[in-house]
Amino acid sequence: MNRRQFLIQSSLFSMSSLIGIGTHGWAAPSIAAVDPNPQRLIVVFLRGAIDGLSVVVPYREPSYYTDRPTIAIPQPGQPNGALDLDGKFGLHPALAPLLPLWQQKSLAFVHACGSKDETRSHFDAQDYLESGTPGVKSTKDGWMNRLLGVMSDKNPIQAVSVGATTPRILLGKRAVANLASGRNAGSRQQIDKPQVASAFDRMYGGNDALSKTYREARLARTELLKDLEAEMKMANNGAALPNGFPDDAQRLARLMARDPRIQVSFLAVGGWDTHINQGAAQGQLARNLEQLGKGLVALQSGLGAAYQNTSIVVMSEFGRTVKENGNGGTDHGHGNVMWLLGGGIRGGTVYGEWTGLEPAQRYQGRDLAVTTDFRDVLGTVLTRKLSVDGSNLQQIFPKYTGQLLNFA
Repeated sequence: MNRRQFLIQSSLFSMSSLIGIGTHGWAAPSIAAVDPNPQRLIVVFLRGAIDGLSVVVPYREPSYYTDRPTIAIPQPGQPNGALDLDGKFGLHPALAPLLPLWQQKSLAFVHACGSKDETRSHFDAQDYLESGTPGVKSTKDGWMNRLLGVMSDKNPIQAVSVGATTPRILLGKRAVANLASGRNAGSRQQIDKPQVASAFDRMYGGNDALSKTYREARLARTELLKDLEAEMKMANNGAALPNGFPDDAQRLARLMARDPRIQVSFLAVGGWDTHINQGAAQGQLARNLEQLGKGLVALQSGLGAAYQNTSIVVMSEFGRTVKENGNGGTDHGHGNVMWLLGGGIRGGTVYGEWTGLEPAQRYQGRDLAVTTDFRDVLGTVLTRKLSVDGSNLQQIFPKYTGQLLNFA
């Protein structure tokens, strides 16, 4: 194993921490003055294609109940029924902890939303949502990394991803700090051992580009570990926090509340590919939604005052079929629902054009149609919440010519 491989595999820095300067060299990102109250963005990606029709239930649609005899969420007022949102849509009862945010108008949904690309492949659909270029497989970087390229502040931990590796959505030229998930979040790695760190410090003590990048990445990791150690001392008498999305979400939120340099963050949550035994108000999906809801509340509470300057977007690669299958589950579909939380969100509303669930209204006769491009949602958040100039949207979403929405 050579030096570069060791550094990458030790998660000291990913290839995203190398910034190209022409075709002849590399340079580390520069550090600018820190805004004490920056606008923040957190993206939560639900891998596996969550069933949006069970999350935000169109309980006025007869076809919803006809085609889902065992997994439909009952209407509001019935046992285990949906929590009424607006007289037309209801929230899955397992997400009851989010209802106060809806009532406080800092939670909104955009229904019948997604990618216009027709793929039902998890791999392709996730790639398109993360690259921001539906139907184009040759895009090398992710839209969140391109976002960093148009933001003014540059620092080692401006972007943080929760997980062992840098996700597709954050791949690119700009630096990204990785925060391990669960019990491993604050664990020391080979590079953190004093003798190893000292040896690499000497090896990369020069003024060449790779040495500068190494030192920048070392700084990022040192700062993250410092924040984590402070957090762990306050929780459970210094013991590491347990696994699970709620704990990862709370840990990330507190880091962001403490350190204003962290402006862009990403978490992924799996387990949403419910082909079998999906369940209704109770069961597999409900259990997962309960943990998801707890995690989102943990983000909101952990951010504290910073929540007012934070936009949280929850998205998934596509939705699921209107009709349940023979195994008590649902198959890969098309349209879905995007979630929006945070200060400045005009919540308490289900946005998007709803065309209905009757067979003639469905996409290819089987799925909820996509009437709102996911980039319309993201573009609105970026321009109106993160102050990205509208002229820069083409850099973040190449060839995008959509429209902004009115939720922010």
